[in-house]
Amino acid sequence: MAGLDFLFAPSSVAVIGASRHAGKVGYSVFRNIISSNFPGKVYPINPSADEILGHKAYKSILDVNDNIDLAIVTVPAELVLRVAEECGQKRVKGMVVISAGFKESGRRGAELERILVEKSRKYNFRILGPNCLGFIDTFTPINASFASGSPLRGNIGFASQSGAILTGVLEWSLEEGIGFSKVISLGNKSDLNEADTIEALASDSHTKVILLYLEGVEDGVRFFEVARKASRMKPIVVLKSGVSSAGARAASSHTGALAGSDKAYSTAFNQIGILRAHNIEELFNYGITFSLQNIPKINAVAIITNAGGPGIIATDKCEEEGLPLARFEPETIEKLRSNLPKEASIYNPVDILGDAQEDRYRFALETVLSDSNVGHVLIILTPQAMTRPQKIAEAIVEVSGRHREKAVVASFIGGESVREASKTLMSNNLPCFDFPERGVKAIAGLVKFAEFMRREPDLEIPVFQVDKNKVNEIFTNVYKDNRVVLLGDEAAAVARAYGIPTPEVKLARSLEEAVEIAESIGYPLVMKVASPHIIHKTDIGGVIMNLENKDEVSEAYYTILSNVLRYFPSSQIYGILVQQMVPQGKEIIIGMTRDLTWGPMVGVGLGGIYVNLFEDVSFKISPFSRKEAFDMLSKTKAYRLLKGMRGEKPSDIDSVIDVILRVSQLSRDFRIINEMDINPLFAYEKGCSALDVKITLEKGK
Repeated sequence: MAGLDFLFAPSSVAVIGASRHAGKVGYSVFRNIISSNFPGKVYPINPSADEILGHKAYKSILDVNDNIDLAIVTVPAELVLRVAEECGQKRVKGMVVISAGFKESGRRGAELERILVEKSRKYNFRILGPNCLGFIDTFTPINASFASGSPLRGNIGFASQSGAILTGVLEWSLEEGIGFSKVISLGNKSDLNEADTIEALASDSHTKVILLYLEGVEDGVRFFEVARKASRMKPIVVLKSGVSSAGARAASSHTGALAGSDKAYSTAFNQIGILRAHNIEELFNYGITFSLQNIPKINAVAIITNAGGPGIIATDKCEEEGLPLARFEPETIEKLRSNLPKEASIYNPVDILGDAQEDRYRFALETVLSDSNVGHVLIILTPQAMTRPQKIAEAIVEVSGRHREKAVVASFIGGESVREASKTLMSNNLPCFDFPERGVKAIAGLVKFAEFMRREPDLEIPVFQVDKNKVNEIFTNVYKDNRVVLLGDEAAAVARAYGIPTPEVKLARSLEEAVEIAESIGYPLVMKVASPHIIHKTDIGGVIMNLENKDEVSEAYYTILSNVLRYFPSSQIYGILVQQMVPQGKEIIIGMTRDLTWGPMVGVGLGGIYVNLFEDVSFKISPFSRKEAFDMLSKTKAYRLLKGMRGEKPSDIDSVIDVILRVSQLSRDFRIINEMDINPLFAYEKGCSALDVKITLEKGK
């Protein structure tokens, strides 16, 4: 926590804008700090007050005859810059700017925020906010926020970009008995952002799980690096809003169209090891479960229920989440058969019947938890006339306490009759949910994190010998020609400079040149129109294949020009590409699109005409290791095709992975590449060949 000690463990705090009037933000913040039993010194700053809530008030932070670690600012936005200047002169270590009216309010506010950040850099202090709720640390303790109350002490660290969500969650948590270690309102993230938060919470001994609500990520590269390290230390769960593709930038390539902004976030989170929640309920289902349970070594789930319907629902949800149901050992089945009523179901899910009392629950849970094939147990209760939920909860607590290495999650379905029993479970570190689907989802989170932790981290990034000078020369010429889209021969030359095999291809600017090139390359040939404006050349008759002699070359030359002029009469044509024909192989697409947040995102999947039909593309954020490249490929239908189907010989998967890694390196070496497609890449038993390469550069370079 050393990096943010000034925030979470300050020796002295000044509240600039502290107020004597209840209902004012400055009053709430100052009162909360005092009420939280903060052990340090607190100084209210208000030019028109002598005393606030029993504390001497000061006209300016400069009037305080003491060092100030942290300033909490609640004054109007137009006064914040003057306050920041005074804080800088006072050598504060940090400012929490609660005031609104900055970049969230428009151009003028954005300029105020820019100058505020400049001042923080000039005087070397950090800023949380502006436009934030503040923060809470339940262990220091300090409540430097204007929330309506203080949360319970716990081991969940929660940071939110939305103050409204944060206040709602805090009130709900008090009702549910859920505790937090730290609560942080990020606001506009002018300086401190989600990466700083993760870094701090990862090193915090009081935090067991990190929860984030985000609307966006400020610095994708830093977030990726910080979160990748942190996720090896403790679970990180993120609820990211704004999942629609409406705001995603238009993409001209297949890879770009398939990637989309939200896809990039999911790709990054999966790669980092972040668990993604899809709503607030799910975020806290995961948070509660991680905060209360350890991570079992076995994935398999057993279900114990006193009603058939909920057991079936839970079983279906396990299948939906990809959770394996445990196969009981023969001795487990025999023990259940011998001791449960004959009407009971002794297989998984175990139905102990509606009249089950605490003894039957105790026996079933002890028996199932003792089975070496079981890692997690979902235990379901529906209240019947004879059910004693509190006694059953106590039995579950007793048995689970003897099996700490396994996860027990409960679902007590009902209202008032199960409320106290649910609280008993929660207070004894046993997550309890109102419906079985929520319990299964929580177990799925434990399993996903366990699988991530079992993966050996492979951070060795391959670096190939390449010809950067050649690529630089090509890109320079493209820009000189006032283009951003490379012609086919240029794109192929870039690929070859990075060791990606392509058929020989040359640009013909006349019929005579086309025939001359054809004779030098040799037959058979394919000819294509060379125009940066025509993406789908085949659709308009811009590609003719299997040309066997110069007469066919001549005919194809005029046919292609005629077809293009018919469909795109105003498009600029640079000539006709004459390309060597190569044998048919398995068609793969490998591409890259540069995401605005995460940088280069490389994809692989089924190529050719199947790209848009199946949308079978898996992505990784560059850079990544060879092992990660294989993992990306293995998640696609293309991988099954490459392995060989129905007696076919397998293709050269290693050569395909080489191309993936070379595209990844190219995308990092040249940040001016916006998009790249190799479609198709023909994969053979030995080697591969990039038939069609498309590259689009950044504008204005």
